[in-house]
Amino acid sequence: MGDKSSDRKSAPQFAAPRMAINRVYTRRGDSGETSLAGGQRLPKDDLRIEAYGTIDELNSFVGLARESACELAVGNSAVAELAEILRRVQHELFNAGSILATLPVDVHPRQARITAAETEQLEREIDRMNQVLPRLGSFVLPGGCRLNAELHVCRTVCRRAERICVTLAAREETDPEIVRYLNRLSDAFFVGSRWASHKLGLAEILWEPNRASSQAVP
Repeated sequence: MGDKSSDRKSAPQFAAPRMAINRVYTRRGDSGETSLAGGQRLPKDDLRIEAYGTIDELNSFVGLARESACELAVGNSAVAELAEILRRVQHELFNAGSILATLPVDVHPRQARITAAETEQLEREIDRMNQVLPRLGSFVLPGGCRLNAELHVCRTVCRRAERICVTLAAREETDPEIVRYLNRLSDAFFVGSRWASHKLGLAEILWEPNRASSQAVP
């Protein structure tokens, strides 16, 4: 992975969260509206809410995949490393949600966000994992093990989040780094699913068009 401690020291630090959750319900959302970080009220089906809500959904699936990775990590340093990557990604997704939940005019200079550094780190990890994987002659199907399938769920939810953010960006000002990050993250989930199977010694399930019912021999 490389030592990133010097990079962290030189990079500006995000502000720590300043919040206290004392009550889970407030009844303020019973009318179908919710608040952005700046206090603005929006309908819960607003595209901006859908964007960071889908990223929140993705974060939950990443947490599930990480738990599977942790269970398989005993004696397998590669899977243990993947679990740590997934934990970092969870923090990054929360940072993305923070920016999406804030109108550009209200963004604080030290507010948590996605930067080019996060996208570039994903690219380094994708390239390194891909180097040990066999070339594909067909598309792969999710499965072979639970971790592989869960990472594919993460990939598809990530693609949906990306599509929503692209639509949002076409309608109103949005941080362009978020779309780049989500685009790369979905690739990372795909490569990570293959890498996990490879490191666990499990065969990939390749797409075979003639396994369809219409092609079955009587």
